[in-house]
Amino acid sequence: MPNKEYTLTMARYNLWQNESLLNAADGLSASELEKDRGAFFGSIQKTMSHIFWGDMLWMNRFAGTPAPQGGISESTDIIKSWDQFRIERTAFDARILDWAHEVSPEWFEGDLNWFSGAINRDVTKPKTMLVTHLFNHQTHHRGQVHAMLTSAGAKPEDTDLPFMPDRFLSM
Repeated sequence: MPNKEYTLTMARYNLWQNESLLNAADGLSASELEKDRGAFFGSIQKTMSHIFWGDMLWMNRFAGTPAPQGGISESTDIIKSWDQFRIERTAFDARILDWAHEVSPEWFEGDLNWFSGAINRDVTKPKTMLVTHLFNHQTHHRGQVHAMLTSAGAKPEDTDLPFMPDRFLSM
């Protein structure tokens, strides 16, 4: 089950992988980033936007950070400028890592209650499940982005957790 150490590892992995995807995407034009490539959310940009929206939503529930605007249907449209998104994504990844450092081991005990707009009702689930979901959701959709970037000719880094560069392990 997730605990503080798991959360730190996955927050570091999140930072590494997002940096890799952003660096790979930097070589693409705006039209390449916005091109519908047949993925669930269509384009590289829309999928990256959805990941960011989901991260903001869960961190709002976990740590009280500002919630994203809109629901799932608007989650693909929060990126207005790729350069600004890059800055905001990098800063938010640092915020996730800060939370992972700050969260107490006791926080993982018990449940979290929230209203889900996706299913339009109140939900109660174990915090450990929801932390797993945060990082699993990122990894799932980043895999889609990785595939889209690769097909566009970009070269993201490896995605295997054991090969995370040492510089992330000490963050």
